[in-house]
Amino acid sequence: MPIQRALPLFAALMLPLSSAWATNFPVSPAQRETMQQVAQSGVPLADLAPNAPDRHMVASGDTLWAISTLFLKSPWRWPELWGMNRNQIENPHLIYPGQILILVKRDGRAMLQLARETGASGGSGDGRLSPRVRSSPLADNAVAAIPQHLIEPFLNEAVVLDSDSLATAPRIVAAPEGRVMMTQGDLAYVRGVQPNADNFRVFRTPRALKDPKSGEVLGYEAVYLGAGDLVRQGGQVQRNGDTLEVPATLKLHQVRQEIGVGDRLAPVAERSFKRYVPHAPDKAIDGHIVSVYGDAITAGQNQIVALNKGEVDGLERGHVLALWRAGKLARDRTSEKAETVQLPDEQHGVLFVFQTFKRVSYALIISVKDPVSVGDRFSQP
Repeated sequence: MPIQRALPLFAALMLPLSSAWATNFPVSPAQRETMQQVAQSGVPLADLAPNAPDRHMVASGDTLWAISTLFLKSPWRWPELWGMNRNQIENPHLIYPGQILILVKRDGRAMLQLARETGASGGSGDGRLSPRVRSSPLADNAVAAIPQHLIEPFLNEAVVLDSDSLATAPRIVAAPEGRVMMTQGDLAYVRGVQPNADNFRVFRTPRALKDPKSGEVLGYEAVYLGAGDLVRQGGQVQRNGDTLEVPATLKLHQVRQEIGVGDRLAPVAERSFKRYVPHAPDKAIDGHIVSVYGDAITAGQNQIVALNKGEVDGLERGHVLALWRAGKLARDRTSEKAETVQLPDEQHGVLFVFQTFKRVSYALIISVKDPVSVGDRFSQP
């Protein structure tokens, strides 16, 4: 089949073209534009999940990912089902619990729409269905793309530094009554605080994140301990003719682990409430799991892992990646002489990138069949 005819059949996939494919079948700017236009008309019926329902009432706790799993074989392609260009959906069609989603099938393609709230059956007076967009700002009860509660606390806790810069950061030097460890509600005395910050996160000595294959240090992951507010600025005082420094006073309002003398401070970063739009990387990518966040050796669904690729490699928030299980060696005993063969890698999970740093990223395990370990491979979907 000529590429000009085949292209529309696959246009809605919007997948990144591999270098080999692009070499054999160059795609012109006009063809790329066609792909974008076709994508906004829905997805082919063949891409629907086998048991895709005709309608679904949005329930509290639903996510766009979970809803799309009901309708699509590849749930991260939900913008196509809605007929949207992901570059234009910084604030996508918001849906809310109680609304009814209708799967409309026309001319071999499928589109997901919201039933209008007029009419006895949820449709408009003439029986037609169309998307409905709320003009209000981002609402608390709007359905998120992925389980937001799993990553929201992590956005302020995960810090990867290019160097061990916390070695020179403000530090806790003492606590009231000579205590060594502090917990929620306690005061801590701090040196090195600049006067332009009032809210701080507390970290323990960072640990190096090393590439599991090369051993190269990719960054330093700071272990989050808690947070506090500056309640009193430091200063100086005269004692017996000597000028002594008076440390600033920090009150701890959140503690994940006990905080001690010597732990370091960093200002609380500005939170990002940007919605995460699932999409594939624009180019081929291949990497490995650096670590499982926390003390676990392996990870499962809804746990967080660090990746050995970051912003310099083209990873960004919202990227969906495939997890691969390494193929094992097997003995072929069907021939006269038994031989060892290498079984191929198999995809067994999906990652969702939600936080990126220069050379490291963090991803949520959306789905997985087997435990995930350091060194496991990932790629574009």
